[in-house]
Amino acid sequence: MSYNEDNNTGKVLLALLAGASAGIVAGLLIAPDKGSATRGNLKNYAGKYGDQLGDQLNKFGTQLDGSFKSLVEKLEDLGVTGAGSSLNLKGDWEQSKGKLKQQYAQLTDEDLTYAEGQGDELVGRLQEKLGKGKREIVKLLNDL
Repeated sequence: MSYNEDNNTGKVLLALLAGASAGIVAGLLIAPDKGSATRGNLKNYAGKYGDQLGDQLNKFGTQLDGSFKSLVEKLEDLGVTGAGSSLNLKGDWEQSKGKLKQQYAQLTDEDLTYAEGQGDELVGRLQEKLGKGKREIVKLLNDL
């Protein structure tokens, strides 16, 4: 490099530093609120928009879950996937529970506890107790 190029680099850095300093001074002089008030406002906006984003993500997740279950059912109906790849409990669970207890005496009320949206836990407990695979358990429950 020549001497002139090094000299220009110094001028550019000096101009950059002067511009940044002028921006900071202008920001301090023109700022409408104290720094603590501005930080508080930013925190409130972040909390508000964070909650809205969380709500939107929950809605999207629910819609996606519903769409996925619908697609799985369609694939089962078309025969692309085997029956029993998704849990579809129909009818009165108490009656179904009674049938299962008649078929499998080793099952307890605790084993057959079911709450909406917790089908995977039920399937897992039945797999452990009955020594069968997930697909077999899901098919067994769907056929009740």
